[in-house]
Amino acid sequence: MINFHTETNFKLKETKSHALWLANAIIEMKKEIGVIDYIFCDDAYLLKMNQEFLDHDTYTDIISFDYSEGKLLSGDIFISIERVEENAKKFEVPFDKELQRVLIHGILHFAGFNDKTNDEKEEMRQQENHFIGLLL
Repeated sequence: MINFHTETNFKLKETKSHALWLANAIIEMKKEIGVIDYIFCDDAYLLKMNQEFLDHDTYTDIISFDYSEGKLLSGDIFISIERVEENAKKFEVPFDKELQRVLIHGILHFAGFNDKTNDEKEEMRQQENHFIGLLL
């Protein structure tokens, strides 16, 4: 089950189609869908979480807490809508496209993809692009 919650005034459009897209991505990765909660928030909310849980004093667009067991993907994915908006401007892409990138990014982490090294970042970006392409 994929759920969408908000701690800000943002409301995701077409929640059913986004949930179906994410579920299909999980299935394509040969994983199973557990309980995945997306929580949309603002910079201040996510910064506080970053400081409290990860000991980082920086803004970020996404923090994920992975509760997956084996092939069953589960977890909480917090997304700063303000960061997504800022990154969309910075990378000159539509807001919706940047949001899609962040939505699938959290799932990819749960599926075992990382983005610490340059090679991992490249693989993560390829996977993001692949799954975003399936949403069209």
